[in-house]
Amino acid sequence: MKTRDKILLSSLELFNERGERNITTNHIAAHLAISPGNLYYHFRNKSDIIYEIFLEYEKLVDYYLDIPEDRPLTLEDMTFYLESVFDGLWSYRFFHRDLEYLLDGDSRLRQDYRDFTNRCLDAISRIFEKLAEAGIIEPQPEELRSAMSLNVWLVITNWMAFLKTAHAGEAAVTLTLTELKQGIYQVLTLEIPYLSPAYRDRVMALREKYRPHLPDAAASDGAFDARVGLIKK
Repeated sequence: MKTRDKILLSSLELFNERGERNITTNHIAAHLAISPGNLYYHFRNKSDIIYEIFLEYEKLVDYYLDIPEDRPLTLEDMTFYLESVFDGLWSYRFFHRDLEYLLDGDSRLRQDYRDFTNRCLDAISRIFEKLAEAGIIEPQPEELRSAMSLNVWLVITNWMAFLKTAHAGEAAVTLTLTELKQGIYQVLTLEIPYLSPAYRDRVMALREKYRPHLPDAAASDGAFDARVGLIKK
């Protein structure tokens, strides 16, 4: 692996584990056992490293959200999209954890992330359109489909923040991929009013696999459901 790629990989690992604000270029260089000068040969500063990591994340999500136009979508496709997007969110979790701070510090990143968001919203809307064509959900007018797409995006990008604040009273908060993927339950909840009768039971069974079980809600699932506004069957 080239030194440049090692820097990006190690930076991502350190940012995810310790938080981007807690990691300097000196930390990255020490982690790789290279000199700071060697690191600066490849990247001018930490902002350049973060920007390059974002470009990799962007390409990954674009790949995940590639929508086939030559066939109908299936429930398996829908599951793949959700699983893959949350996998990507986990692999680059530092980014959404410190999103506002990162965007404020880099105008390139701010512009590119805006374009990335709009592209993701378009892809989500197209997925809803294709799910309707396949008979999995009822067709919606464009205005409603756009609103649904935005709601899905908000759940995906803010679920991690919710989990962190839901555990805010704990001394240390360590999230897992399983907990993060429980956000899929919330996304599928948004689709419940629009499910076609032929697919309702299958989607509800899929949704149940991701039901959130936070430690502070173990004594009362009903209270937790009310608190986050879940729609019950």
